[in-house]
Amino acid sequence: MAFNLPIQFSGRERWAAVAAGLSLALLPVAAPTALSPNFLPAAQAQSSKPVLRISAIPDQKPEKLNRLYGLVADELSKQLGVPVKYVPVTNYEAAVSAFRTGNLDLVWFGGLTGVQARLQKPGAKVLAQRDIDASFHTIFIANTRSGIAPGNSQKVLTQLKGKRFTFGSQSSTSGRLMPEYFLAQAGVKPNQFAGGAPGFSGSHDATIALVQSGAYDAGAVNEQVWRSSLHDGKANRSKVVAIWKTPGYPDYHWIAQPNLDQRFGAGFTTKLQKAILSWRPSNPEQKAILNLFGAQQFTGAKASDYVRIEQVGRQIGKIR
Repeated sequence: MAFNLPIQFSGRERWAAVAAGLSLALLPVAAPTALSPNFLPAAQAQSSKPVLRISAIPDQKPEKLNRLYGLVADELSKQLGVPVKYVPVTNYEAAVSAFRTGNLDLVWFGGLTGVQARLQKPGAKVLAQRDIDASFHTIFIANTRSGIAPGNSQKVLTQLKGKRFTFGSQSSTSGRLMPEYFLAQAGVKPNQFAGGAPGFSGSHDATIALVQSGAYDAGAVNEQVWRSSLHDGKANRSKVVAIWKTPGYPDYHWIAQPNLDQRFGAGFTTKLQKAILSWRPSNPEQKAILNLFGAQQFTGAKASDYVRIEQVGRQIGKIR
């Protein structure tokens, strides 16, 4: 049997019960189950904006790339007023593929990968190159114990026959495409290296390290990375030396998706290009970016600047 006994409250207890009831009554107003956009926290509201996804071919060590493009993302976000995210990729081919599928909006490509990306994505726009990219160079390097002598003539390259030789990435302009072109001009074919084929280190840093260690007798690297490695002490002149510098050719450049104005608003692509072209050493944040890029500034560029790269790419079978 159930008994309903009257409960007696003191004055203080009655007041506590009333206060608890008022708190419960107000709860749905203070914490609605479905927030309208006006109630979104600032960080959450920011995330609702489209994100500009940037990337770059992985031509150097990940730690340097993460630092550089983290700074680029911060600077572009500040200048453009949109969220910007750096999205690393595993290799050169992945950068081209992700751009083709629209998973990357702005990519720092080399000459060859840039041509490949534009051919696979009609309407993609070349925005800028560094001041050093209009006439870029490859440096052929050799281990000092290899017996390969430096020289000013392209004939130096004939010494590489029968030697252990490594390119960088298979899709690198300065680490494979143009070195193979200049080797062919000198009468050196890939099957004439020791073992009947060249190696592919994957990046310029790796090429320098492999040649310096003696794992390979010689290799081909990006001039800017070579100079940076010498400056930082990562390349030891007593173990690895430059043997020949190529003539100039066009190389790296920024390429943007064709639909950025639709995603971010009319005129966004032009605004993005102007932001990159505005970077100067007089601004501390921009100076740090330019230093890591090995440049003084970025300059305008256009697709027609890379016609020669496309021709060489087709010649050696990297573009079909």
